[in-house]
Amino acid sequence: MKNKIASFGVIAPTLCARIALPLFLSMAPFFASAQTQQDATIDKTPQSAPDVCKNGHELATTDCTLTWHGITLYGAYDIGVGWVSHGLPENGYNYEGASLVNRNAGSSRFLIAPNNLQQTGFGIRGKEEFLPDWSVVFNASTGINPQSGLLANASATDTINNGLPRAGYSYAIDGARAGQPFNDEYYGGISSEHFGTLTGGRQRSLGTDAMLVYDPAGGGYAFSYIGYNGTMAGGGDTENSRWDSALKYRLAYGPVHFGAMYKFADGNGGCYSASATWTAGNCTAESAHNNAYGFDLGGNHGKLSADLVYQHYNQAISVLNPLLGPQSVTQSYQSTTNSIDTNPITGTNLIGTTNTLYGIVTDNNAVMGAAKYTWDHFKLFAGYEYIWQNNPHNPLGVGASDQGGYILSGVEDNNLDSEKILQIWWTGVKYAVDPKTDITFAWYEQVQNDFRIPKTCSVEAGFRSSCPGTLNEGSLYLDHHFTKRFDGFAGLAYSFVTGGLAIAIPHGPGVPYLHNNNFAPTVGGRFAF
Repeated sequence: MKNKIASFGVIAPTLCARIALPLFLSMAPFFASAQTQQDATIDKTPQSAPDVCKNGHELATTDCTLTWHGITLYGAYDIGVGWVSHGLPENGYNYEGASLVNRNAGSSRFLIAPNNLQQTGFGIRGKEEFLPDWSVVFNASTGINPQSGLLANASATDTINNGLPRAGYSYAIDGARAGQPFNDEYYGGISSEHFGTLTGGRQRSLGTDAMLVYDPAGGGYAFSYIGYNGTMAGGGDTENSRWDSALKYRLAYGPVHFGAMYKFADGNGGCYSASATWTAGNCTAESAHNNAYGFDLGGNHGKLSADLVYQHYNQAISVLNPLLGPQSVTQSYQSTTNSIDTNPITGTNLIGTTNTLYGIVTDNNAVMGAAKYTWDHFKLFAGYEYIWQNNPHNPLGVGASDQGGYILSGVEDNNLDSEKILQIWWTGVKYAVDPKTDITFAWYEQVQNDFRIPKTCSVEAGFRSSCPGTLNEGSLYLDHHFTKRFDGFAGLAYSFVTGGLAIAIPHGPGVPYLHNNNFAPTVGGRFAF
């Protein structure tokens, strides 16, 4: 019996290869290839579409698409190894890697580096004409962590650390992917070359679309601050780099293009009271007011392209930390001493802390301008965004909805002493050594104003998260394409924070980052189809 099993173990893979491979290749024209950058969008510069794959040789050696009757399959696998000067134990839900300075990071370590140039994942999109110049379009795409096989899930990185001491954390992040089956995009609509494209569903924000075009590192997590942290793309909060329940309209006319986007309010607003001594029985049920809208205007002139984007988002949620412990069933409220809830509930706790999040809520506005220019072997990039945030006009309460079906067991509606202003700028250059090899340098900076009242920020007085501060990141990497689909890369990133942006927990007294800098060299490979 053991010999039969062993024989089957040798024969089965051979049979699968002989049967499945020809079947897959015979279906190759059914599907299509993919993005060549992290979460890439279609560049607004007109380009000829790749041919449809006719056989396995074309699939392996060209950028042909896997398409059938307008339906395209695409995806990528991006993984590497890296070292960080200040890091944490990895966890299987973290899709952003470890290159950026982290508030809770400790000692140096080697680690698996996921999704360095591009989010690993797959998708299916389609375009089918039903009338002359009118087509039905759709897209469904998701991100998967190559190191674990789990769906990308920023919220789960926080919930699995809930109640742990700070020294016991693994990587905990905030982001727009929260374990949804299609955590990137899931939409459908209609399209016309003359009248534009209108789509509805879960979609990337206009800021995300622009970031992927104008970021010198293409939004790659290992080498781009504005790719790793979606504050810029989301117009103030990284969770807003994708909008649920949204309509998006795009129109191109000659060298000019226009975009508009609207998000309908969804979810629930939880139970809220302005009193410091409120109970689950006397709080007020709130409705969600998390609608949003944005506009984009841009164009191309020769080798120059530029875009101007405005975004507004109500009741934006930021999750900066896991719920801080200890959490005990003997407590009927969430302890204020652990920066969980500034308004404790008396009596029975309204929402349990298991698998829930703590959110800071603001109303956000952002204006962004960006440009790129091609000169000989160089591509030059630059951009700037001005973001202003205020406490929400309509507060959220405990039990309010967050992305991906998660709820908030702690909510802060009055985090800002006064208007908070963020300014983000970036620049960089991509140099084509030859048709297969690029070298990219990028620099990013985020600057925060002093929104503390009273304005007593100083080294002597102690910094709070409301004090002015900066975050900087620089990166340099080489990317070589061995084939149209497979490339290898090596590079490094260095990031550091100062002032109020170096405070780890947004409450007084300020709790600083364990280390205010991180050096992160990375090497790896990517296969895109």
